[in-house]
Amino acid sequence: MIEVLDGVRDLLPALRERAQEAEDRRALPAETVKSLAEIGFFRLLQPARWGGFEADPLTFLTAVRLLGSACGSTGWVGSVIGVHNWQLGLFPDQAQQDVWGDDPGTRMSSSYAPTGKVTVVDGGYRLSGRWSFSSGCDHATWVLLGGIAPGDPADFRTFLVPRGDYTIDDVWNTVGLRGTGSNDIVVEDAFVPAYRSLSFSDTARCRCPGQELNPAPLYRIPYGSIFSYAITTPIIGMATGAYDAHVDYLRERVRASYVGVRAAEDPHAQVRVAEAAGDLDNAWLALENNMRELMALATAGEKLPMRLRLRVRRDQVRGTAQAIRAVDRLFENSGGRALAMGTPIQRFWRDAHAGRVHAINDPERALSMFGRGEFGLQITDAMV
Repeated sequence: MIEVLDGVRDLLPALRERAQEAEDRRALPAETVKSLAEIGFFRLLQPARWGGFEADPLTFLTAVRLLGSACGSTGWVGSVIGVHNWQLGLFPDQAQQDVWGDDPGTRMSSSYAPTGKVTVVDGGYRLSGRWSFSSGCDHATWVLLGGIAPGDPADFRTFLVPRGDYTIDDVWNTVGLRGTGSNDIVVEDAFVPAYRSLSFSDTARCRCPGQELNPAPLYRIPYGSIFSYAITTPIIGMATGAYDAHVDYLRERVRASYVGVRAAEDPHAQVRVAEAAGDLDNAWLALENNMRELMALATAGEKLPMRLRLRVRRDQVRGTAQAIRAVDRLFENSGGRALAMGTPIQRFWRDAHAGRVHAINDPERALSMFGRGEFGLQITDAMV
């Protein structure tokens, strides 16, 4: 997958130039999405039987970090849309046929919070309601929606809905990640056949119908491990972009309030840069270690121990926190000129904080799960 990573690196200058355009549009430019598709980025986690690369998750996440370091919104949309190709590989075969049968390049957006109404009917379900925060939905023709299917017990499921069965309500006007186009999805009494739904319980058990036809180790990784890092990684990328911009800026900055001393010679600025670099390194090294261990076990056909899965979630939320701490320190050390709209540091700072409020980044939830595991208590959360 070196070719895809090389293609991503080649795109970075253009993505930096388009970052303000994405903010102004409140959605990624079509050229950006087209370029990502052309270099094969969206195929990284897609099943081989549909023309995908079935790449190691670390390759995908490395590409996401690079994208986020150039444009936070591009990193975010690329990551969440890219990981959907992995999730569809867990669905029954007919669902995969419906989406990719005519065009393996078809893309999906998502909104997993179960805010709509689900009714069980003969042959499947009926959905109605409004789902928010569907990043990149303007560049997708299917959507994955979360919902609670009534029953005994009730079942939290993901439902796959085609573009003809929903409308997009343009409501995305935010302080950060403005270029993600994370608008609302509105559904009015749409029928979803049973095969176009997937239980979160099955993803937590790593036993999904799509694994029979997509047996690669990639598809034996828990949803809670793959998706959670798909949210943290673009934030690490944003903080990395802020770091690069900050170091370049301070090399030339002269601090008027310190009688013309070059900022790069300020020992306090040097310490802050070292602290930010350490936070970013720690976040990324934990991600690398966890993903390598998960894939080694999956490749060997071994069961993934709960303690490892809990550690992944622990390190994922801590990785987000470390990236936020780094970008805050860099922003505070950049001086008043970094406040100007259009500068990369303030945009990365806003984007990272916007990504931080995603539900998967709730530190108390993930850390509490880890603590429960350490004390030998039962873990019932499906996002592990």
